[in-house]
Amino acid sequence: MGNHFNKEFVKGASFEQLHKLCDEMRERIFTTVSECGGHLSSNLGAVELTVALYRVFDFPKDKIVFDVGHQCYPHKLLSGRAERFSTLRKEGGLSGFPKRSESEFDCYDTGHAGTAVSAALGIAKARDLKGEDFSVIAFVGDGSFNNGLVYEALNSLKILNAPILVILNDNGMSIAPTVGGTHDILSEMNGAGGGKNVALFEQFGIQYLGLYDGNNVEESIHALEKAKGLLKNGSVLLHVHTKKGYGYAFCENAPDVTHGISPTKNVKDEEYSTALGEELTTLAQKNGRIVVITAAMTDSLGLRGFFDKFPERSFDVGICEEHASVLCAAMATEGLKPYYAIYSTFLQRAYDEIIHDVCGQNLPVTFCIDRAGITGADGETHHGVFDLSYLALIPNLTVAIPSCISEFRAMIKWSETFEKPLAIRYPRSGKAVEIEISPIEYGKFDVLHSSMSDITVIAAGERPLSFAKNVLAKRQKEGKDFTLINARFLKPLDEALLSSVSSKYVITIEDNVEIGGLGAAINRFYLNQGKIIRNFAYHDAFIPHGGIVSLSEKFGVSEAEIDEYLEEIYARG
Repeated sequence: MGNHFNKEFVKGASFEQLHKLCDEMRERIFTTVSECGGHLSSNLGAVELTVALYRVFDFPKDKIVFDVGHQCYPHKLLSGRAERFSTLRKEGGLSGFPKRSESEFDCYDTGHAGTAVSAALGIAKARDLKGEDFSVIAFVGDGSFNNGLVYEALNSLKILNAPILVILNDNGMSIAPTVGGTHDILSEMNGAGGGKNVALFEQFGIQYLGLYDGNNVEESIHALEKAKGLLKNGSVLLHVHTKKGYGYAFCENAPDVTHGISPTKNVKDEEYSTALGEELTTLAQKNGRIVVITAAMTDSLGLRGFFDKFPERSFDVGICEEHASVLCAAMATEGLKPYYAIYSTFLQRAYDEIIHDVCGQNLPVTFCIDRAGITGADGETHHGVFDLSYLALIPNLTVAIPSCISEFRAMIKWSETFEKPLAIRYPRSGKAVEIEISPIEYGKFDVLHSSMSDITVIAAGERPLSFAKNVLAKRQKEGKDFTLINARFLKPLDEALLSSVSSKYVITIEDNVEIGGLGAAINRFYLNQGKIIRNFAYHDAFIPHGGIVSLSEKFGVSEAEIDEYLEEIYARG
């Protein structure tokens, strides 16, 4: 199996052979993702359409940009990477997303929604300016069609006058079911023409062609051949319908659950998202001001229970992170208490709105920032290693960092009466242990262990504190010691506590890049005070995919290196 995973075979194969090829590709994707983790149902649904693309177009001469990249596995199989496909998402192996450095078949790196049409237009315009001749394709899911960036790109079609093919892969889903007006427009469009809705797209200067069955390889080939011919007259929007999880009944029936799967589940870990949903649901039972907003991530962020119990106070706006931020700000101006749950990496998309709409107006919006720090196998576009840096510089914003799930629950409860902008950032999962938490006080650190040593370690977040606690336990067995402080807040700093630290040596540990995070803030505070400070944070680099602990060690936050540095200090006497 797999000898036919190449574009040459696809070009000359019979339809019967293509059907068999699709079955083999689907099986390879299923078995590989089951072992390595990754995006399953979205890729299962894109097999026939991808095979048809390879039949009609000539890659890599022709270029394809996958929006987000959740549907690129079939493309990887057919583009000379089948032999390495078993390394998917493993450290040093194939990325789970399109990557220019990985293959000439990947012409543009993606990982976040909404960029494909803009990128395709840019490539097509460069093609025309250089006098070259090839087709450019943007492969976009209907979930991404909610994103405003798509419409900014469509608005430029007439201006740039660089023909592209936009394939709208309509499966009614992003990660969660697609919602909103765009979803309704697409649902009403049909093979008979779609009436006023088709006219809407044609006003942008794009020829509409649809609706076709994207899980039928013959029909997909026919549609793509027709679209390719129409490119001579300008840009084309090819509307196809596919079924997410196609070919595997349990994936088809639960496409949201099987969108992204993990290779294994550590039963000792608990997800912070579960705690978030439980605490917000409990608070909302007595506090009618509380509303919850998410951008197409209801289940992933632990909010399904809240949405079911309080549907009138629950808002999934689709892949529209900027809009969600403004929505929160506006609700807050009218006395509501919005909680905006989002992954760290996706919050970056709403940076302007965080600054001007929420913090500029000093409004009581709470950002619940999941997947902070190194997240593992999804790589550069999904690690949450920048949030402490980009949030710390914003006036009026308080930045909190829980040390464990129990402390996170306490912070959510404390946040109910906090009437200013607040960001609480946390990793995906932590150890499910019950510990007593000292009361949360605004801007106050928590001294976990005090000693007479000339060394103080200040750590922020569950993983950094775990490293510090492990090193402390080891050193105490040797009769050595240091003071350990849990930095619950990056902003404001606990200046009173920091001023009381008499230690000569100060060590900071954080799950964030080294520029602009906790270490940078401590360095500024102790400037010219004679202390010797060492910061453990992630290097100034984009971190690839791989194991969380391994990547952490390679990029600057290593338990072993922290221990070695302490040994150097102890050796100095």
